[in-house]
Amino acid sequence: MAESKLSSISKADSLEKIGEFWDTHDFTDFDSGGPDVEFEFACAVPIESGLYTSVEKIARLRGVRIETLVNLWLQQRVMEEAQAQAA
Repeated sequence: MAESKLSSISKADSLEKIGEFWDTHDFTDFDSGGPDVEFEFACAVPIESGLYTSVEKIARLRGVRIETLVNLWLQQRVMEEAQAQAA
């Protein structure tokens, strides 16, 4: 680290001092008030290989990724179920 350059939070002037600082501090103590980051949660669901192959072919024919097609179908099915339960 350049001698004239200080770390913006710890004000340390060396990597060693910055490390020592973060050994005793938590980054949440220095919340900058910036926007929160949103994360998208993805999970893997095992499906039978023949079914996967069939869905993959349909996705390819439609010009979309298999993940897009599966998510679309699942969203549609969940909406149908919700409507059926509401009736």
